[in-house]
Amino acid sequence: MRGITSDYDLVFHPDVYTAMIDHCLREKPLEACGLLSGKDQTAFTCWPMTNILHSHNAFEMDTGEIEDVFRKIREKEEQLVGIYHSHPTAPPNPSLEDIAHANYPEAAYVIISLSDRSPNVRCFQILKPRVFPLLHGISRY
Repeated sequence: MRGITSDYDLVFHPDVYTAMIDHCLREKPLEACGLLSGKDQTAFTCWPMTNILHSHNAFEMDTGEIEDVFRKIREKEEQLVGIYHSHPTAPPNPSLEDIAHANYPEAAYVIISLSDRSPNVRCFQILKPRVFPLLHGISRY
C-alpha cells in the first residue's frame, strides 16, 4: 500500500511510543492529538499538540501550532510520518469525522483507544474515503 518493504508500515522508537501514550492518558477524558516525525516510516519524535476543541469525542489542532511544528520537523531533517489522537471511550477505529478530516495521505493515522485498562493502538492509511489498516511495531533501539 505505501511502498514499504519492511514488515511494518510504521515503527515507533520506544521513547516516542511512551510519550504518545503518556500524552493521551494525561488528556483523558478529552481527546489528545499530536504529530509524529521521523524517517523511513520510523517515528523518532513525538509532538504533542493542543486539542483546541477541548472535546471528549473530537479534536482539532491550531494551524499556527502545526506550522511551528512543521518548521521544527524540517530543522530536524525529518518528515511527518504520523498523526495521532486518542479515543477516550471508543475503539481505535477511524470515525467518519476522522476520515473526513484526514488531509495527509502520506502519514499514518494512529488512534489510541483508552476504553480498556491498557491503551489499544491501531494505525491506518486514509485515502478518502478508503481506510487501510497498517502494521505497527516498536523498534528495539
